[in-house]
Amino acid sequence: MEYPKRAAAIAGARIGRLACALLAIGLLGSAPASAAAADNPFEAIRETDATLARIGFRLATANASLCDRLEPGLGLVLHTPSQYARGARAEAVRHFGFDGPVGVEAVIAGSPAERAGLHADDSLSAVGAARFVTTDPQAEASTAALIDVTAGIAALPPDAPLTVEGRRAGAPLAITVHPVPACHSRFEVAISAGFDAQADGDLVQISSRFLETYPEDQVAAVVAHELSHNILRHRERLEAIGVSFGMLSGLGRNVRYFRETELQADILSIALLANAGYNPQAAVRFWRDFGPKRAGGILRSRSHPAWRDRITTIENAIAALGPERPARPAILGDRNSPLKGEWEALIARHAD
Repeated sequence: MEYPKRAAAIAGARIGRLACALLAIGLLGSAPASAAAADNPFEAIRETDATLARIGFRLATANASLCDRLEPGLGLVLHTPSQYARGARAEAVRHFGFDGPVGVEAVIAGSPAERAGLHADDSLSAVGAARFVTTDPQAEASTAALIDVTAGIAALPPDAPLTVEGRRAGAPLAITVHPVPACHSRFEVAISAGFDAQADGDLVQISSRFLETYPEDQVAAVVAHELSHNILRHRERLEAIGVSFGMLSGLGRNVRYFRETELQADILSIALLANAGYNPQAAVRFWRDFGPKRAGGILRSRSHPAWRDRITTIENAIAALGPERPARPAILGDRNSPLKGEWEALIARHAD
């Protein structure tokens, strides 16, 4: 995992060019893209975003009782016109029917938003006390507006009824949604040919390549690992002890702290998967494929435990799961304490 300094820094180029969106066609792992997605890059983007949102919503709501930072779980996948490159923005506005500052890109099946009657391509001007403003239509592509929108919604009470205001097919819209508590995190796909996953306390971002390559339960294992970093407040705890990030994370004193956070996230992710009804063995299957192919590199091998040892640690965490749900690993009790760098106490070594 790489730790971005702030969400905007890693999100601003999500769709820099419409051509990049073509990478999304044919994604979704074992689930083939719909005919609409195969014919239209905007629909490919919608399907890809909705897939990650569905996984994230499932994990975030099933594990709400483990989280000390909550937000309203609505089941809405939102986007703004300013996310799209200026050359493609007018086409995006027509395709998605934007009639306001925020659009509903998708609605998660079975969510509070679906039960309330919200639809894809509704346009929103407010959710509860969070009011949305129109951005400069000529601005460079950026997700800054979306970050502001989601932060405003996240600050609302996690389980109080919210009135959603906007427009549908040109007519005013006002619908009351009864959200469910969800762990605080925004989930985002980065359209990319590489394998990247990161979290910064507010955001979980994975590259589209994961969705293209792995089935949903194994993608969920990646997302659960990143969400675990947020739940355990790793970014702020690493900053508090003054470690170096990026390429320097694999050097000097940094190593032991990053290894500690990686192993903690591996262990907690198993509980998150089980609590959400995923088979946690999906994490083992993912690492058995991903590890020998893509977990190399000198610096990465220093800041991250060896993939074989991670598998053994994960297998031990699975074996330690009891029958009660939600499972609550003991490491949750340390999330407000300074990191100690004692990663060797967490790891289970692979037997050669």
